[in-house]
Amino acid sequence: MITDGCPDQLKLPFALWTREAVAKLLACKFGVKVSVWTVGRYLQNWGLTPQKPVRRAFEQNPEAVRRWLEEEYPGLKAAAQRERAEIHWGDQMGMRSDHQTGRSYGLRGQTPVVPGTGQRFSCNMISTVTNRGQLSFMLFRETFTIPVFLKFLRRLLRHRKSRVYLIVDRHSVHKSGRVATWVARHHKRIRLILLPAFSPELNPDELLNQDVKSNAIGRVRPSNQKEMMDGARTYLRSTQAHPRIVANFFQEEHVRYAAL
Repeated sequence: MITDGCPDQLKLPFALWTREAVAKLLACKFGVKVSVWTVGRYLQNWGLTPQKPVRRAFEQNPEAVRRWLEEEYPGLKAAAQRERAEIHWGDQMGMRSDHQTGRSYGLRGQTPVVPGTGQRFSCNMISTVTNRGQLSFMLFRETFTIPVFLKFLRRLLRHRKSRVYLIVDRHSVHKSGRVATWVARHHKRIRLILLPAFSPELNPDELLNQDVKSNAIGRVRPSNQKEMMDGARTYLRSTQAHPRIVANFFQEEHVRYAAL
């Protein structure tokens, strides 16, 4: 029951499996009352450890994911090899000045204070990665729209000699008629493929997003938008210069299928 679902699916008043939740489960289902410390020993003996859960949309279609992993992507990979095309994984994200990651040492009971501007500003990024360690990106201030996406596609093709297979999520911009028309006009240079709906864990570019948010944004204190964008751009260019770092994103469990 613990490994196959969440507590609320069993009508328990918990979202995550904690020792308290397991104790409640034992009491409700089996009439056994034990302390949280005993529950902890049971969990350890069962090989269960506390972990940060991965968020996954309940709208995701498991059959579509299976089809993608077992049929669609292997077919795309074979087609790309025949054409000597490059497979790129793309995504876009927003970055905010108040995003914070990491911890700082301080006296017990006294939360450390890190000074920073009270102003809030943001910027956006669109990028692609390949399992060979190639990284392309574009930072922009405006909202992610069809013209912004097409601008990035032109820049992407300008620096590529081979045909590009670009795999992205089902954002409305990616599915728009204008984008489809543009891709059709340039079909000899690019092919656009959509991932299964609600499946960001299948996209290796999501790991680049997390890396940038954690290390280029979350650990610094930019005073204005330009400083934030300059810092992100410097970090991304540094990552570009180390293809092994980009290729390592493809070793994460959920995207390892795309590593070769």
